[in-house]
Amino acid sequence: MAETLSLPGGAEAAPILRPDAATLRRAVIASVIGNGLEWFDFLIYGFFASVIADVFFPAQNQQLSLILTFATFGVGFVVRPLGGILIGVYADHAGRQKALSMLILLMAFGTVALGLTPGYARIGLAAPLIVVFARVLQGLSVGGEFASATAMLVEYAPPGKRYFFAAFQMCAQSFAVALASGFGFVLAATLTPAALHAWGWRLPFLLGGLVGPVGFYIRRKVGDAPEFLEWQRRRPKTLRAPVREVLFGHPGAVLCAIGTIVCGTAATYLWNSYLPVYVVKTLHLPLAAPLLGAAICGAINMGVNPLAGMLADRIGPYRVFFPAVIASGLLAYPMFAFVIAHPSRDNLFAVQLLATLMLGFMAGPIPGLLGGLFATPIRSTGMAISYNVSVTLFGGLAPLTITWLTGLTASRFIPAYYLGAAALLSLILVGLFRPAPRPMAARQAA
Repeated sequence: MAETLSLPGGAEAAPILRPDAATLRRAVIASVIGNGLEWFDFLIYGFFASVIADVFFPAQNQQLSLILTFATFGVGFVVRPLGGILIGVYADHAGRQKALSMLILLMAFGTVALGLTPGYARIGLAAPLIVVFARVLQGLSVGGEFASATAMLVEYAPPGKRYFFAAFQMCAQSFAVALASGFGFVLAATLTPAALHAWGWRLPFLLGGLVGPVGFYIRRKVGDAPEFLEWQRRRPKTLRAPVREVLFGHPGAVLCAIGTIVCGTAATYLWNSYLPVYVVKTLHLPLAAPLLGAAICGAINMGVNPLAGMLADRIGPYRVFFPAVIASGLLAYPMFAFVIAHPSRDNLFAVQLLATLMLGFMAGPIPGLLGGLFATPIRSTGMAISYNVSVTLFGGLAPLTITWLTGLTASRFIPAYYLGAAALLSLILVGLFRPAPRPMAARQAA
């Protein structure tokens, strides 16, 4: 089916023929594989944070060791906005496919470096420095991954199915949760603590690194969407700098995009990263307990995400998004309090399942929402800036912030307060700055 797009200056593009089903499948796989690797690496780091703390950051104070581990984790997020801007501008100029092919190799290199670096006991201070360097590489690459890949998905999506197709980005994250958690559960259940500290924790990082060459091959075989190619063909000779255009030409879209991501980011890092460490370190549950629950919940969310996307296509994205955000904010405290008061594997799983369902319906429409906020010429740049600022401030630094505030206030409920505040901020920003609904084609003008 052909579709006519409006271009800058009132020009009208030639009708665009939508790709066939086989091309769409390849585009989906190429788009989501890097996002899956990103989340697999992030979750493995979070699941084994206590082990990594012992290997690379030995200290007399256990809480200090954990804070250093989460600080290193946060370093990768601090450089993400820089990577997002650089890669976003490149993707808007040279194409999504070229940017994505480069990104997955850089990401895989950082993942393998983490898995191969000797511990502090063997090479001393060089060990944590190498880990920091690897996290910087990952942060730079991941900074441009989500935006460029989501732009490709949105531009390939058939009319009326934008949210469904874009939701596969979240399916990749859910698959990463299931795979990383399952891998972690098997390691924690079958290896002794000594073996896990010595070499077991390295295996998932090395496995994740193997995805890089495969992903590179797949991405090289998929071109950019016809929508983007048509824009490239008719692009004006002079264009406003993408970053300037995003920040000064579309500040409302940026704030709305940040608000769209805030609550989901905080919820993801709280339930999938902080909680596993907390229940093991503080509530003394076995590591296998949160990992098994997360694996099952990740598999469930692989179905919830596209369902939420389909609902968003039918009834509108905000009717799916807002209820999930409100529920996440209101239920954060009672859910966390329940785990603290009744620490057991079954109770933990019940909380994980409820959190998963809320997060699944919240996250499903997000990629499509973000893709619709910015026009084709600045889509990758706009999403990269918004996504990385939000994820860095409210996600990447969340474990460090929560751990520090918990030690400062001695309150066990800081994580719940954090998520409640994030939900409120999300509702305010999206409520104030969301655009009036209009067709996707209307957003192609510069």
